[in-house]
Amino acid sequence: MSPLQLRTVGFVAWLLFYVIFLLAVRGMWTGRYARSPVVRALFNVNTMSETLAPENEEWYRCIPDLLGDKLQPLFVQSSLDRDTNIFLKHSMEKSGWLFTQLYHSFVSSVLSSVVSRTSINGFLSRGSMFVFSSEQFQRLLRVGLEWRADRMLDLGAGDGGVTQIMGLHFREVYATEVSPPMKWHLQRKNYKLLGIDEWHQTGFKYDLISCLNLLDRCDDPLALLRDIRDSLVPKTGRLIVASVVPFQPYVEVGGQWQRPKEHVKIKGKTWEEQVTNLSTDLFEKAGFEVEAVTRLPYLCEGDMYNDYYVLDDAVFVLKPTNQSQDFH
Repeated sequence: MSPLQLRTVGFVAWLLFYVIFLLAVRGMWTGRYARSPVVRALFNVNTMSETLAPENEEWYRCIPDLLGDKLQPLFVQSSLDRDTNIFLKHSMEKSGWLFTQLYHSFVSSVLSSVVSRTSINGFLSRGSMFVFSSEQFQRLLRVGLEWRADRMLDLGAGDGGVTQIMGLHFREVYATEVSPPMKWHLQRKNYKLLGIDEWHQTGFKYDLISCLNLLDRCDDPLALLRDIRDSLVPKTGRLIVASVVPFQPYVEVGGQWQRPKEHVKIKGKTWEEQVTNLSTDLFEKAGFEVEAVTRLPYLCEGDMYNDYYVLDDAVFVLKPTNQSQDFH
């Protein structure tokens, strides 16, 4: 054989081994470890039930008496609703698209050393996130379906899936994003992109700013919160924050994860303790007070190994201090 033929045979053999290996791993995970029986139980019916299995109830469980005194009356109980069920069902279906998942796995393994995971997901149009449904968003802000305001900004908007839920209530929707593929997704949805150093220097204010699962991934969360506070419409502007609990900040630099420059340590072993300390040790220091808080799962589309991925989230509605006028 010529050297070219040998290289071709070697590449084909490696590719076949890679595919067989992935199929074997998929079979192991699918059969025992990662395929959630809860999700199968939810979706192996003709109609989608909104009755919670015990495992799913943990996603929303909170003991309000364990929250700080100020937070107890502000807690909003959430539950698994139709929009969340639809996201889980779609994610489960996509994880079963074998050849698509093989392609995604191959591309990820090739690009992961030089491209961020966010950009890989944007390029492949996978890994969409789900933070809250339309109904959950409206309940937190205490607004109705028909409520409208002028301008909102979504910081670190990703592919715009969550932006779309909030954006229905605003006449102008702005977004920031670092990843070029994700920027392309946002532009396709006609959102107005702003630079990460530009959004708070535009000369106008926002009725709502969203900062969803971003505070633990930035170098200086207190500085970010203060910039947000100064960018809100006086008296009526609000900030909606989602934060993974427990709060474990780190930033990606050159493909590696490291501690942020301004490291904020939030104490507490339980969800309730962490949420209470987030309120006092982070939000109050930045000039905010909590108006509402709930517990929600932070969901991400799965892959060939898992139907979905889930983290524990706390979602807050915040208003700048010394502002008492209702948002709506």
